[in-house]
Amino acid sequence: MIEIGKYNELRILSKTEAGLNLTDGDKLVLLPYVHVPTGAEIGDNLNVFVFVQKDGRLTATTQKAYATVGDFAFLKVVSDGEDGVFMDLGIDKDIYVPQREQKRPMQKGYKYVVYVFLDEGNDRLLASSKLYDFVEEEGFDFEEGDEVNLLITEETDLGFNAIINNKYIGLLYFNEVFVDVQPGDVRKGWIKKIRVEGKIDLTLQPSGYGHILDSKVMIMKELKKSGGIIELGDKSSPEEIYHRFQISKSAFKKTIGSLYKERLITISDDEIKLLTDDDAE
Repeated sequence: MIEIGKYNELRILSKTEAGLNLTDGDKLVLLPYVHVPTGAEIGDNLNVFVFVQKDGRLTATTQKAYATVGDFAFLKVVSDGEDGVFMDLGIDKDIYVPQREQKRPMQKGYKYVVYVFLDEGNDRLLASSKLYDFVEEEGFDFEEGDEVNLLITEETDLGFNAIINNKYIGLLYFNEVFVDVQPGDVRKGWIKKIRVEGKIDLTLQPSGYGHILDSKVMIMKELKKSGGIIELGDKSSPEEIYHRFQISKSAFKKTIGSLYKERLITISDDEIKLLTDDDAE
């Protein structure tokens, strides 16, 4: 069955004046000659993106779409339409965002995170910036501490909302973000906490015992490279720590605390120092 708004493997059935007829064995899809790969012959299979024209005709393209149906994506508004706007989807066919699907009025030239879906009435591609209407709120396929893929959606009073694994939504708190973060950024993150009410707290730094082991190795290497002293300690700011090690202050303190217990370093407010054999004596 042909999936509209997605990529399909279709066979070249015949040639017409307008392009190639492609088929899945049931329906026909037109691939205009401008998008036909060099050397394509009848009987060959092509991987194409399929969409519906205004007249209801199924059309294909070999262009690379920025998103397919079911995806959240960061797209640019390229023109205004009647009661809505059009966004660049990366193919000759722009995607329409009706006013009813705009969380806030969208302006030409700006980019927004939207969800791509099909109009139930005519199978036309649509997008929506009302993201909460499309995320799942239960049945999470991850646990606290798991690594996930994030798409930053917007800045809020508390931090940054982010789409998790193209499926859920969570929050990065301001006090745990030590790098420049903007809507549309794609980042690796971790699940910090799953709350009883289904809210998800996120972090850009790994946590847990395994990650502390990695941090210990990293800090010991840095100490040896730095002559045995690093000018960071208990009173150092989270920003200073993240700039040096790309870990949170909490993870840093757990790591150096573990190294201190193993009698590998000494700790002060603004410095950690590698213990030598002479110090041990």
